[in-house]
Amino acid sequence: MEIKKSPKADLQNKRGLLLEIGLAVSLAVVIIAFAWTPKEHRIEKVDLNYAPIEEEITEITRQDQKPPEPPKKVEVKVIADLLQVVTNDTKITTEVDFAEFDEDTEVLQQVEVVEEVVADDEPFLIAETMPSFQGGDLNKFRNWVQSNVKFPQIALENGIQGRVVLSFVIEKDGRLTNIQVLQTPDRSLSEEATRVLEKSPKWSPGKQRNQVVRVKYTLPVDFRVQN
Repeated sequence: MEIKKSPKADLQNKRGLLLEIGLAVSLAVVIIAFAWTPKEHRIEKVDLNYAPIEEEITEITRQDQKPPEPPKKVEVKVIADLLQVVTNDTKITTEVDFAEFDEDTEVLQQVEVVEEVVADDEPFLIAETMPSFQGGDLNKFRNWVQSNVKFPQIALENGIQGRVVLSFVIEKDGRLTNIQVLQTPDRSLSEEATRVLEKSPKWSPGKQRNQVVRVKYTLPVDFRVQN
């Protein structure tokens, strides 16, 4: 028995209608897609008259290092002749030989010369036998001081120079003591000269009438910078 389709169930009759509906839906989708767009990012107009800020470029230069100055030539000179200081109360006696006068010469008054007695502790300025240094004379001590004394760096940096005058005593046992600064342009110079004298080796002591005595000296030391 042949089965027949119902005309209402036959879709071939509605094919055109379905095609038009499909086209209408597709067109609507396309229109909606074009109508919907993401938010636009607008670029503002660039001001062409805007000038860029120019920063000043500082050139880095290295300061040329000055070559080190040549060391200054310094000179420490010990005066060859040691000064002998005579105090105002030192008595000077003069012996007079009256035999030199004629017999007719009248002597009004004869002065008796009294020999001065010097205390044992009082140093002599001049003795019959002066002290000696390491078997030599005073020049040997001068050379020893000059070879050991150094120009103080602080005085050299500040341009300080000049003469330092010191006094000292050679004791009966040959030690050098009682160092005193009589004159100095700066403390650093006198301290250096004093330091060297304190290191002095023993002397051969002086003698007066074959007795060992103390003898006092005065020593000038020159600190000079040669240009």
